[in-house]
Order: sequence, then C-alpha cells, then structure tokens
Amino acid sequence: MRFRIAALAGLIAAAPLGGCAHVGAQPWERDVLARQSMQLGREPGILAFQEHTYFSKEAASGGRSFDGGGCGCN
Repeated sequence: MRFRIAALAGLIAAAPLGGCAHVGAQPWERDVLARQSMQLGREPGILAFQEHTYFSKEAASGGRSFDGGGCGCN
C-alpha cells in the first residue's frame, strides 16, 4: 500500500516536468518571434515620450550620463 502511494506521488510530482521538454523555437516559428510586437522593449512612441520627459526634467540632453539641474517642469 505504501509503495503504491509513493509511486502515485512520484508520478504526480514528475508529471509537470513533461511540459519542460520542448525548449526552443522551430525555424518556421522564428519569423513570428522576431516581430517588433514580440520584443521585450516598449513601443517606440511611448519610449520617445518618456525619454523626452526625462530629459526635460533633468535639463540634460545628449545622454543619460550627463548631469543637469533641471527644475522639473515640462
């Protein structure tokens, strides 16, 4: 009886590991994954607006490494 319970518990514990067997994309799937909408970054329009707001508040243009004493107004 204990062996059956242990075997059943082992099967239940090992069942989710079958979902990890398929790793990677097939060659015909890579074009879908390479689309702009699938990228991890934000949309270009939103990113440009946020950078404009950041540089306006920091009073530093040309890069994020420049120091500036912005007033915070936009």
